[in-house]
Amino acid sequence: MTTIFPADLAHRERHQLLLSGVAPRPIALVSSLDTKGVPNLSPYSFFNAYSSKPPIVAIGPAISAKTGAEKDTYRNIRATGEATISMCSFAMVEALNLASAEYPSDVDEFVKSGLTPRPSNKVAPAGVAESPFIMECVHMETIELRRDIGGNGNIMLLEVVAFHVSDSVMVDGKIDPRRLDLVARMGYDWYARASSEAIFEVRKPTWVGIGVDALPDPIRLSTVLTGNDLAKLAGVRELPMYDGSFPRFEPSFAADSIERELAAGRPEAALFVLMNNAAERHERPLLHRIAQVFLAQDRVDEAWQTLLME
Repeated sequence: MTTIFPADLAHRERHQLLLSGVAPRPIALVSSLDTKGVPNLSPYSFFNAYSSKPPIVAIGPAISAKTGAEKDTYRNIRATGEATISMCSFAMVEALNLASAEYPSDVDEFVKSGLTPRPSNKVAPAGVAESPFIMECVHMETIELRRDIGGNGNIMLLEVVAFHVSDSVMVDGKIDPRRLDLVARMGYDWYARASSEAIFEVRKPTWVGIGVDALPDPIRLSTVLTGNDLAKLAGVRELPMYDGSFPRFEPSFAADSIERELAAGRPEAALFVLMNNAAERHERPLLHRIAQVFLAQDRVDEAWQTLLME
């Protein structure tokens, strides 16, 4: 790996390095008002949630490193104590990009971006009607970051006092991330889209797994199984024992070649071919490849039994 020390980089290079590596980052489309009631709408990817009791989120509006000027969002929230945060779906990304332009402080980015103000219940700034998830927020605290060495960063802690969730993204009382279709920031001009093809579930264990260190050496030192594979195997409650009745096949069961069955996502069929080929029956790499396909299908028990066959 290349080692890079922050002090060796110019500010812009350091900024882009950080943003490229800490990614993807959720985007807060922050709406605020100045003391005269002029709206401001600006996106921030220095943003996340940090507490649920009470619900606390934070944004990081930096002071300009070039001019020393404060961001309109930063100044408005400090002055009025209120804001809304609207999450950005893929359908909004170009409007969000337009809102990020450096318009004068007396220009309403709602008008420029074409986004629609949605009246709030608890705070004065409007949310973005096109957003599927909106939070009304009040200012808690601002933390200035390393002003002693010329730092320009800030953390603004905001307490959420109201949520607004689009009915279209709710399934059985829960938000379906596939329906949210949110976008996130990467480095430079890159974005990521949390579309259905990119979203997957990893269920949190309900017990303490045995751990990778408890895996038998032939499995732990496999040249086939990946770190994700090993971790999934190590999530079992206790080290399994081989079940002599595994695998079971109906008399009419048929399969092609190992490679074709693996490519088709049929690990049990690949195992059938392997067991009927005496020369390859105990080939460890083949057993590990078959177990790997079981694991990809979250069939951990079958994967373990396959590995224990050797």
